[in-house]
Amino acid sequence: MRRWNGWGDDAVHTTLPPRAAELLQTFVGPATPPRDARLEDVVAAVPASRLRPDDHFDLDPEARVRHARGQSLPDWIALRSGRLGAVPDAVARPASTADVRDLLDLASRLGAAILPYGGGTSVVGGVTVRSTDRPVITVDLGATTGLRHLDLTSGLATLGAGTTGPAIEAALEPHGLTLGHFPQSFDASTVGGWVVTRSAGQQSRGFGRIEDLFAGGHLETPRGPLDLPAHPASSAGPDLREVVLGSEGRLGILTDAIVRAVPRPQLERFSGYVVPDWDRALLLARRLAQSGLPLSMVRVATPLETASTFALAPPTRGSRLLRRYLGWRGMGPERCVVIVAMTGDPSVVGATAKAVDDLVRGSSGVAAPGVGSAWRSSRFAAPYLRNALWDAGYAVDTLETATDWTALPELAVALGRVLRHGLEPAGERVHAFSHLSHVYPTGSSLYTTYVFRLADDPDATLERWRTLKSAASRTIVEHGATISHQHGVGVDHAPYVEAEKGQLGIEAIRTIVGTFDPEGRMARGSLLGEEAS
Repeated sequence: MRRWNGWGDDAVHTTLPPRAAELLQTFVGPATPPRDARLEDVVAAVPASRLRPDDHFDLDPEARVRHARGQSLPDWIALRSGRLGAVPDAVARPASTADVRDLLDLASRLGAAILPYGGGTSVVGGVTVRSTDRPVITVDLGATTGLRHLDLTSGLATLGAGTTGPAIEAALEPHGLTLGHFPQSFDASTVGGWVVTRSAGQQSRGFGRIEDLFAGGHLETPRGPLDLPAHPASSAGPDLREVVLGSEGRLGILTDAIVRAVPRPQLERFSGYVVPDWDRALLLARRLAQSGLPLSMVRVATPLETASTFALAPPTRGSRLLRRYLGWRGMGPERCVVIVAMTGDPSVVGATAKAVDDLVRGSSGVAAPGVGSAWRSSRFAAPYLRNALWDAGYAVDTLETATDWTALPELAVALGRVLRHGLEPAGERVHAFSHLSHVYPTGSSLYTTYVFRLADDPDATLERWRTLKSAASRTIVEHGATISHQHGVGVDHAPYVEAEKGQLGIEAIRTIVGTFDPEGRMARGSLLGEEAS
């Protein structure tokens, strides 16, 4: 079963390695493990629902608690402290498009707000229930799952919007196909969630972001149904798929997604390299992005992230030999790890690997055996470390952005500075480090992780997060970067969207939302940030 107040399966227990605990004490100071609220106590405190029993939804208090929050740090603080605030009045679990239509019509008659809920993995408050005078129905789409139709000739797969990443790949594999969309939340997130948040998979350089994979589908809106045909291309006016992409539940509920599947690659190679310093790592990343080589991923760690990763690695014989080898090759404390994924026909992968090796040597880099494969084997397990860090008394959060190659170096420095010094007035230290997770010919994403100590009072911990998040968000906006490259807007990023879209752009989005949801019942608060009512 999914953990009610943290990440992943509650049967999976991750502990903080002793070496990691020692380093965290050095980086940010010793921490005190918190006393978390018990599920039974939280459930017992849930107020009565404002809705009467109905066959369309569930009023069970535990179900309402389990659907009250997502995976943002404010969500974690609320769940772990038992200070949930608002919870949904009911949880609905429609199994078909007809069920969704009936539910939307019922919500209109009841005057209820609707909050779509896919895998519950939002890290920006996208599924967090907000206080409102209206009753709130959270719509769990877990039953709208499975491969509905497969057109092998065209490579088009119709999936229920609630289908998770592993289920998608399991359904396509017998047909020799893959979607190739692998976000870090792959195990729990859903195709519908990917579409409405404009998700980017870790190998999106090769397979495409979700906007490249989303061919069409079906949206049930408060005004009625919207069908999106899966044409290979069209010049028939504006593309309404683009309206649904990134809409974050404001327009309605996506029930089916038609996606572009591709043949499973014959070979995938994840190769690790190390270059001497950040300047040469950035140059290598840009050259790889602009090379035209068929790469599916380029990932580049800053010196601080590289040092943190090496320091936390288990002291195996292989890791000791790698450190000794890198030292012999002159890779000092400013070294940066680069991981490149090559996907496709073996002959193409072989030729590509040779070209990548040449570019790495041109940046004075060397191969780092085992680094790429080790990262690949653990890439979906990394979020479990959040549970271990919390249990040890540390909060960890991430933020991400994207900008052009010209602005990237200065932005990376500025973000690291505001985060590492953000809590100094409170006498607290922050450990922050970054990597490039997705590269493009014109620029790159920048993904930052930061760790700080939990306070004795959950409200004080929340205030520490607000201080850091707001400072980082302002820095991103001031440098002209996007407020979100892959996590979406949700509630947390909504105050900063106008800086990117402009006043007229925001008015246009509001008009679109009003067209599909004239009563303002859908996912209110997300994307546009207005107060719920």
